[in-house]
Amino acid sequence: MKITEHIAQAKGKTLFSFEIIPPQKGKNIQELYNNIDPLMEFKPPFIDVTTSREEYIYIDKDGLLDRKTTRMRPGTVGICAAIKHKYNVDTVPHVLCGGFTKEETEYLLVDCHYLGIENVMALRGDAMKHEQYFKATNGGHTFATELVSQIQNLNAGKYLHDVIDADDKADFCIGVAGYPEKHLEAPSLVTDLKRLKQKVDAGADYVVTQMFFDNKKYFEFVAAARKEGIMVPIIPGIKPIAVKRHLQLLPQVFKIDLPEELIKEVDKCKDNKAVRQVGVEYCIQQSKELLKAGVPVLHYYSMGKSDNVKAVAQGVF
Repeated sequence: MKITEHIAQAKGKTLFSFEIIPPQKGKNIQELYNNIDPLMEFKPPFIDVTTSREEYIYIDKDGLLDRKTTRMRPGTVGICAAIKHKYNVDTVPHVLCGGFTKEETEYLLVDCHYLGIENVMALRGDAMKHEQYFKATNGGHTFATELVSQIQNLNAGKYLHDVIDADDKADFCIGVAGYPEKHLEAPSLVTDLKRLKQKVDAGADYVVTQMFFDNKKYFEFVAAARKEGIMVPIIPGIKPIAVKRHLQLLPQVFKIDLPEELIKEVDKCKDNKAVRQVGVEYCIQQSKELLKAGVPVLHYYSMGKSDNVKAVAQGVF
């Protein structure tokens, strides 16, 4: 079922969902299941699965360093299929511009269609670790808007190069990212909203926001988006603080602000166990305010561990 259909069928009730990352190569998928299992009691209608782009590793070959391209967390589509089969829940694979040609994207989407996966999250992706700015892959897309257009073309039965006459069309529900505190590369929030409008005009069906810790910024973002003519569901993305290092890491990586009240409480903590509890308590209050406001879904960035997200969900749902 499409994300938009789940939201419509809920008839105003706020849904629970979360996002996971594939295990690293060499790790057992059971570790992933162990993190999903505790969250299934909250009946998520869908689960997002991230995609990692390629990175370079250097291998010593006869005294010379040989650069190789690898993906440390492959298997997004396979994991989506496994989760869908095991838990009977819809899955949302993340599809990136970075690291993929248009042809590779088409192959991935065809695989999703064959597997009965009806939802995809279309993202530009980040720059590679050694690059200061994002550079498009040779033969790939530069902007998420272009990726959305390709997915919509596939929905219309239009494949790359027009080499086939399609008699079976995909019908993907397309999610895109939104940034309550603007994308780190955008010159202004106004400019960023115009880019979001372009993605919606290209065919995006819903928006999931970057994590934020100040609900006022989410509410202002939604109001500004509606004024811009963006009328699709806007799902808030939330992450509980888990370690003291997040005070520096999250603003640095995601270019977001943390509220002073949260910073003060984390600073008081003597260890990360205490920080985790502060993060859970703050996230519960943040979630309750969003729930009261009638957001369509509370979407949690669980990533590697689920115990704190479970504690939050127990306090909210």
